[in-house]
Amino acid sequence: MSSEPSLIFSDPNQRQGAFLRRTLVFGGLTALGGIALVGRLGQLQVVQAQEYATLASNNQFNFRIVPPPRGRVLDRNGVVIAGNRPSFRVLVVRDETKDLDQTLDLLGRLLPDTVDRRRTIIRDVNAAPRFSPVPVKTDLSWDEFARVNLYANELPGVMADMHDARYYPFGGAYAHVIGYVAKPNDRDVKAIKDRGETVPELLYNPGFRIGRSGLEKALDLEMRGTEGGNRVEVDVRGRVVAQDVGGSRAPIPGKDVVLTLDNDIQNRALEVFGEEAGGCVVMDVRTGDILAMVSSPSFDPNLFVEGVPSRMYRALADYERRPLTDKAMTGTFAPGSTFKPVVGLAALKRGVSPDRRIVCTGGYYLGRRFACLGRHGAQDMRSAIKNSCNVYFMTLAVEMGPDAVAQTARDLGFGQTFDIGIDGQKKGLVPDTRWRRENPVRGDGKWYPGETPSYAIGQGALTVNALQLAVYTSRIANGQKAVVPRLIKSIGGVEQAPGAAFADLPYDAEWLKILREGMEAVTDVGGTGFRNSQLGLGPIRMAGKTGTAQARNYGAGSRKGAGRPWEQKDHNLFIAYAPTDAPRYAVAVIVQHGGLGGGTAGAPRAREVMRVALLKDPEIRARLEQSGLAGPAEVNPQDAQALEAGAATGTVAPTPTPDAAPAPDATPTNAAPVAQAPQ
Repeated sequence: MSSEPSLIFSDPNQRQGAFLRRTLVFGGLTALGGIALVGRLGQLQVVQAQEYATLASNNQFNFRIVPPPRGRVLDRNGVVIAGNRPSFRVLVVRDETKDLDQTLDLLGRLLPDTVDRRRTIIRDVNAAPRFSPVPVKTDLSWDEFARVNLYANELPGVMADMHDARYYPFGGAYAHVIGYVAKPNDRDVKAIKDRGETVPELLYNPGFRIGRSGLEKALDLEMRGTEGGNRVEVDVRGRVVAQDVGGSRAPIPGKDVVLTLDNDIQNRALEVFGEEAGGCVVMDVRTGDILAMVSSPSFDPNLFVEGVPSRMYRALADYERRPLTDKAMTGTFAPGSTFKPVVGLAALKRGVSPDRRIVCTGGYYLGRRFACLGRHGAQDMRSAIKNSCNVYFMTLAVEMGPDAVAQTARDLGFGQTFDIGIDGQKKGLVPDTRWRRENPVRGDGKWYPGETPSYAIGQGALTVNALQLAVYTSRIANGQKAVVPRLIKSIGGVEQAPGAAFADLPYDAEWLKILREGMEAVTDVGGTGFRNSQLGLGPIRMAGKTGTAQARNYGAGSRKGAGRPWEQKDHNLFIAYAPTDAPRYAVAVIVQHGGLGGGTAGAPRAREVMRVALLKDPEIRARLEQSGLAGPAEVNPQDAQALEAGAATGTVAPTPTPDAAPAPDATPTNAAPVAQAPQ
């Protein structure tokens, strides 16, 4: 059965309805999309416009930190003893170099000394933040600086600029007291994090330095200043294409620090030591101001600013005379016979008459013989100090016991540290019976009488440093006050007054006068320090006390230093004050392994340093002029320099000085005998 064909007719109205529905759906969706787009554009351009403008600006501009100039350090007369100087340097930016090895190869041809430090340079560059310039070499000569700039186009990622570098114009003269600066290291960063503090971004800047020792470390924050910054325009790769001067911020320099030190006295003190090792401190006995604090031998702190080579550092560390050790505050030594006035003052406080006579027959006997290098006969306190008689002071000390001696020693400045603004001081040791109980010998904590004779003459367990000796001498010279040392005069223009008024010494002024009379006799005819302590300044005289401290046990052998290795010689000490009639300045000198006889090595050095201190004092100069001794006499070259410097600062009239005493290297070999510690 065949089917009939059928015709199907579409309804136009039905097709039109379907089209309209699709149109409405798509049209609605399009409208919603348009509304959403317009809303989003409105949010971006109106609501969040400022936020995105800031982000865009940050992508276009970078703020690069500029380290501030470090505060200067000046002496009491305004002489810069630690400052900043311009320095050329070459830097590498790792992210701007196509090939770091190739770049360093090219730099090696221009700057050959960078080849030896290649591994260190690569390590520093790889450790630096992105687009952070890393110094490859500093202190370029002008020729080196010009050579690098000439080939700048062939050195992508290399730049040469000028920056401020720390500079110590007097080299080793202040190396221990001022210290030096160095690059921050991982330990510095860790120490800040361990304290729970945020690490300043400045510490990551390759040109920034922090105080590593001495005053630079103690006042690091005060001298550090506030960093500035350069606002630079960068491209998409972070490379600098322009600088926005208006958006940059200038750094604020650190605070200047003024010390009580006098540059002329400080330099002279280091000069007179020559190749010898030791320490020297000069103080004003009225104010406590430290005028000089020197340790010898010294080192050049400029070497440490950019990093001292390991070979050089090892040479300094291994040298037997220890240039890296501060012998004025950190090095401690037995004081030897300079300690005898302490024993005398302790005896006076306990009622001993200064006129009491004790007969010296050349030795003191207490279980064994303690030698006195001389037969002094009957001695009172003044003559015992003059002749440095061991027997006299051993007798007094054994009668009193060690506790009485120890108490007086502490009253005069031993066994303690002083707040002078820098760390590193060692207390030394003032032994007594309590100390012996806490430090027994083979389980025995008893102080035996046989220990006291050595204690009486500054030997045994007793140790002191040069700063303590200067304080001790200042207190004896002052005669009334427990003078406290001061090193920092002002910070940022603000005067640093002493912490408190000086306390009164717990001793009668007449007792201290007796000690001074004995010390004046030391530098008079027949005294142990006579030959090498004469100032040559007419009525201006110096009083002092010699001392020799054993460095080892000699047994029955001779203590004379001739022919002995340096490290086996005795330590040589001398303390002094001047003028004797109105004390102003005190000096303490320790010559490490200087040999037998405190008047042979310590006294001539103390004399030369004291001369400069006195000749820079305007009142002393006036006394010399009134006495007729400030005429056309020959001038010691060092004294002339001090006078010229004093005239420039308004402290000294530019008038010639009297004849100088012999220089330290002209020390007579036939000095008067010195009474020493037992052999």
